Amino acid sequence: MRTRGPAASWSLEAMTDPILDLAGIGIGPFNLSLAAQLDGLPDMNARFFEQRPAFSWHPGMMLPGAELQTSCLKDLVTATNPTSPWSFMAYLVAHKRFYDFMNAEFDALPRQEFANYLAWAANGIESLRFGKPVRALDFSQGQFVLGFDDGEVAARNVCLGIGLVPDLPAFAMPLAGDTCFHASAATARLPLLNAGRVAVVGGGQSGAEVFLSLLSQVGTASEVSWISRRPNFEPLDATPFTNELFTPGYVTDFHGIGEDARNASLARQKLASDGASASTLKAIYQRLYALRHLGEGALNPTLMPGREVIQMERQRGEYRLVMRNGFDGGIEIVHADAVVLATGYGFRVPEFLAPLRDRIAFDRKGLFQVNPDFSLTWDGPRQNRIFA
Repeated sequence: MRTRGPAASWSLEAMTDPILDLAGIGIGPFNLSLAAQLDGLPDMNARFFEQRPAFSWHPGMMLPGAELQTSCLKDLVTATNPTSPWSFMAYLVAHKRFYDFMNAEFDALPRQEFANYLAWAANGIESLRFGKPVRALDFSQGQFVLGFDDGEVAARNVCLGIGLVPDLPAFAMPLAGDTCFHASAATARLPLLNAGRVAVVGGGQSGAEVFLSLLSQVGTASEVSWISRRPNFEPLDATPFTNELFTPGYVTDFHGIGEDARNASLARQKLASDGASASTLKAIYQRLYALRHLGEGALNPTLMPGREVIQMERQRGEYRLVMRNGFDGGIEIVHADAVVLATGYGFRVPEFLAPLRDRIAFDRKGLFQVNPDFSLTWDGPRQNRIFA
């Protein structure tokens, strides 16, 4: 099997001649999957570029015991090409751990295992280029032009795989720092957090994992509050009929309805992708039981669903969170020495799209208008597509 180092080098001439059929910008799971699917196709000249020096998948949330929320069969390739050398099963065999993995009978795949699988694939697929930030994307003379610090690359089509960015609520932006940070930095910051009172804001999977980690680790925290505007700490809906929402047939039909209907459907389907794993919630409840009834530590946890943080300020070294109670409309206040914001991720138009931004269509929410073939609506030639 072919392998290469993540810092592989290449000449500019090799990049620019001939023109690429497809240039991918960003190497996360999306574009990594596309690269794996295209790998080995003799008539496809594709290359993918990433600003980071090596592949890394959510390193800031690799907390102990974190689990994948989906089946390992939903890997890079299996759904469309189960004989690909880049499947999760191929990874297990390559590392001589297939039988160990099978006998372990994991109820849910350890997230670190899946991250290792993705990194293994990224280290072997030859069309990937790391340490190559794209500075500008333009269109000229019938082709896309990607601008780098050391030259340009031309491509007939491009695919954006840049992902989302950590979303800090407006009330927290002025206070972001060592003791007020997004959950995407939890792996590095939680072990170093020297705080007696910690507030975790956000009721999804990230908030649940951070809260569980704080309940379990030996540290200085004496009080941990878990705050969520959701009415309860709700589980991910991974039941069979809900999983039908992610099948090709449903996606095709979904594209055929209007924008308002799509947005309404997505709101109703929120827990199909944005809930806490049942196993995580169970582990939290069992840990709370041990703390309350079995004398395992003096930590004082507080669960606060149905609360929306409407204001936060810092006074005399402590944070003051003002919340509205969604049950009775009352105002409540929590004081904390540190705040972890598990407030999700948001879309941001990348700076390198500035030359093309006025040529790309956006919907009323400021998101790309995506066609059924996952290309963006833009005013350029039909044969040159921007996928996302």
